[in-house]
Amino acid sequence: MPPHPGAHWRANWLDLLLTVGLLVAAAAPPSLGSDWALLVRLGVAFLTLVRMVWALQHLVTRGGTVYLIALALVVLVFCGAGFWLLEPTTPTLADGLWLAFTTAATVGYGDVVPTTPASKIFAVFVVLLGFGVLTLVTAAIATTWIETEERRIEREILHDLRKQIGSVHADLAALRAEMRSAARLQAVAQEASQMSKRAPPRHQDRKPAEEP
Repeated sequence: MPPHPGAHWRANWLDLLLTVGLLVAAAAPPSLGSDWALLVRLGVAFLTLVRMVWALQHLVTRGGTVYLIALALVVLVFCGAGFWLLEPTTPTLADGLWLAFTTAATVGYGDVVPTTPASKIFAVFVVLLGFGVLTLVTAAIATTWIETEERRIEREILHDLRKQIGSVHADLAALRAEMRSAARLQAVAQEASQMSKRAPPRHQDRKPAEEP
């Protein structure tokens, strides 16, 4: 238990709502005979999608593209297997994968469509789940391109900064050299002034003029 349960649940209200929804969906009657049970399960599926996207948002970076593509492939395989088991018009796993891809991508070519109530309900989940996963993959790829351009701009900025810093260092070195030269000249001038003050004055003795 967290030290402050109230604050913890307020900060994680989506997890609490999803937990309650999963319990209600598990206890609800079959969706074929109850419209409200179907709506509850669709709402829980949407909340699950939102929670998954929120949990995977840290992967929407240049380094997370590979992981998101792998996740999309795994989701596609599981959805294809679901259609393969539920839909009679998909006798092979390849047909199930094709139906899962066209459903998740919201393409809908119409060559293979869900026909049974179970496969139609499953198609709703596939659309929500696939849309979220494909959106994450698209965002990760776009982030990769944007970060690549940003890295190029950053390299150019750093190159210019290094050149400017190098010129500033050169100017500082020249200024220090001039200051040292000026300090040496001032020291020499002060030493000469002090020596001139210490030297005794020289008086020339003049002989008086002889009277005629």
